[in-house]
Amino acid sequence: MSTRDWALIIFVGSIWGCSFLFNAVLIRELGPVTVAAGRVTIAAVASWAVFFVLRKPLLRSPKLYFQLGLLGVFSYAIPFTLFPLSQSYIPSGLTAIINALTPIMTVIVSHFWLGGEKARYNKAMGVVAGFAGAALLASPALAAGSGNGQLWAIGACLIATVLYAITLNVARSFRDVEPTTIATVALTGAALASVPVALVAEGLPHIEHAETWAAWIALGVFSTALTFQIMYRVLPRIGATNFASNTFVTPVVAILLGMGLLGETILPVHVAGMAVIFLGLLLIDGRILNFWGRRVPA
Repeated sequence: MSTRDWALIIFVGSIWGCSFLFNAVLIRELGPVTVAAGRVTIAAVASWAVFFVLRKPLLRSPKLYFQLGLLGVFSYAIPFTLFPLSQSYIPSGLTAIINALTPIMTVIVSHFWLGGEKARYNKAMGVVAGFAGAALLASPALAAGSGNGQLWAIGACLIATVLYAITLNVARSFRDVEPTTIATVALTGAALASVPVALVAEGLPHIEHAETWAAWIALGVFSTALTFQIMYRVLPRIGATNFASNTFVTPVVAILLGMGLLGETILPVHVAGMAVIFLGLLLIDGRILNFWGRRVPA
């Protein structure tokens, strides 16, 4: 890959790492459903601005609008609710580490998906390593008992990664749709679905602090609209495996921000779990086996 592509991967990973800090700031005043609803709504408005500036054509099929909108509900609205909900019980850095399991979940779903990519031995080894890392992450909560909500929060994060994995496979059916259109319509569908739910479940938001507004806008514009615009443009050029390298950056940034700005504590066992998950990602990628002389089939 070019230096420019690596810079974009690091940039996207860093911004997604910041999103966990933004969530932590937002849940001080807002409920998790409201956080997610505001995030996708702000991102949808920003994406429509890009859509019209770039003069992209509108879709002609009502069915396609509905399908992309439904994709947005499951790939944006629900996961974006689960992560801030989990951060009420576990540190933002730990949430980001669990999010790094997304490529591993994608391997599992793709293997059983109709027409999906079958897992080779290196990917199977990566899945095993990934779940071993997840077990390490959950071990402190298991030792302390589940009454503190940590196990529930870890489970919610895992559900979000499964949803990401499923929607990545569903998104393949929209390969003929222009990338900007996919992101814009999907985010709009997520907003239309999540805003009424947020109003019913949590009421109108009451914000007293300026940093809450700043975090909400940054989360919607930068961590969502901007990053997805970049992602859909970079993916066709470098491929999903190379782009997934951003998962090495995201939890590191989230941990450093959580410890430095929020005073969060990450236990050594959490760091060990992250290391094992990263090993799983390297095994899935295949490069670590190639480095040791065991060639992984393309």
